[in-house]
Amino acid sequence: MNKSDIAVIFEYNYWANRRILTAASKVSMEQLLASTTFPHDSLLATLVHILDAEYGWRVLLQRGEETPDLDVKDFPTLASLDERWRHEEGHMRQYLASLTDESLMDVVRYTNKQGIARERIRWHGLYHVVNHGTQHRSEAAAMLTDYGQSPGDIDFSLYLIENRRRSG
Repeated sequence: MNKSDIAVIFEYNYWANRRILTAASKVSMEQLLASTTFPHDSLLATLVHILDAEYGWRVLLQRGEETPDLDVKDFPTLASLDERWRHEEGHMRQYLASLTDESLMDVVRYTNKQGIARERIRWHGLYHVVNHGTQHRSEAAAMLTDYGQSPGDIDFSLYLIENRRRSG
């Protein structure tokens, strides 16, 4: 994995996040907060979880520090979550711009919140951010579809088509 590859998957990540947030802006606050059978209970909590992973992994890979979990209660509206997400995207873009092909191969050592020592190759952690987001965006897309606000297809291939990139 090189810096160019990481840039492409993060552009996909931002594109897919935007599609989900755009669809979410069309549902009521009651729907955003409604309890679901998905792991994070509500659509809003699922979206906060996606942002939390992006934020947490950036700080971990950048500074080697664990972050406190974001709390859904800190986002009383979708607009407040969207604002924080845009802020985090800016920080992630700056971080990604600072990386080199060589630094993507660095081993990042850390202790997780359960006190377990771990290590990850930096690009593995970055890839995880996008892959993790894909899983939970899919859950959010299912909730949105149930609310009559499908975000449409959010797969990587469509991103490539829409952005005139070649898939190989």
